[in-house]
Amino acid sequence: MIIFGLQYSYQESIPSKDNPMNYSTGKSIKHWAEEDRPREKLILKGKSSLSNAEILAILIGSGNRDESAVELSQRILSSSNNNLNTLSLLSVNDLKKFKGVGEAKAINIIAALELGRRRRSSEALEQKSITSSRDAFELLYADLADQSFEEFWIILLKRNNQIISKRRISEGGLAGTVADPKKIFKMALDAQASSIILCHNHPSGNLKPSDQDKQLTRKIVQAGKTLEIAVLDHLIFGNENYFSFADENLLS
Repeated sequence: MIIFGLQYSYQESIPSKDNPMNYSTGKSIKHWAEEDRPREKLILKGKSSLSNAEILAILIGSGNRDESAVELSQRILSSSNNNLNTLSLLSVNDLKKFKGVGEAKAINIIAALELGRRRRSSEALEQKSITSSRDAFELLYADLADQSFEEFWIILLKRNNQIISKRRISEGGLAGTVADPKKIFKMALDAQASSIILCHNHPSGNLKPSDQDKQLTRKIVQAGKTLEIAVLDHLIFGNENYFSFADENLLS
C-alpha cells in the first residue's frame, strides 16, 4: 500500500488448518499481543480458551530458530494427525526428532499426557461401581490403552457391582499373554468378590476377538459358575475403543 508517497509491502496472515490462531510465522511469542500469548491467555481467559497447540507450547516453553513454541507444537500435533492419543504413543526419542525438542521437553510432553490418562482412570474409580462396559473401559483405560505389549487384567466386584480393585494377571508380548484361570479365581476368592470382569488389550488396535480369546472366555465363565463367581464381561482394548463380549452376547 502507499502511505505519504512511501511504499510498504505486507503479507496477510491467513488462518489455516495448521495455523488456526492466525499466528504470524516466525514471529517470537514475546512480540504477540498479550492476550494471544499462551500463558497470558490462560490467565486472562481461562484454560478452556487454549488450543491443544497452545497448551503444548506452555509445556515445551520455547520453539527453535525458525518456529515459535506454538508453531513447533502445531507441527508436532500435525505429525500425529492432531490426535492426542496418537501423540501419547510417541517415545522420548520420537519427540527428539523435532528440531527444538530435547530430552527435557520430550519428557514434559510425555509426563503431561500420562497425567491426563491417570486422571481419567481416577475419575472412573471414584464412580465406585460398574454399570456398563463403558465404565469398565474407563476404569482400565490408563492401564491398557497405550500399552505396547499385551496384558491381562481383572476387575473384582462386590455383589452390588461396587469396585473392590483392579488387578493385573499377566503381561506378555505383542501377540499374546497367558491368563491362568486358577490365578484369576484365587484373586477373586481372596478378595471375596462376587463377580469379575476380564480385560486385555490388543496392541495392534484390532478389536476382533481371536478363537483363543473366545475359548478362554468360555472356560473362565464355566469355572465361575462352579465357584459362584459371575463373569460379567470380557473387554478387549484397542487404542481408543473396545470390544465387549457381554454387549455382543458372547459370554454364554
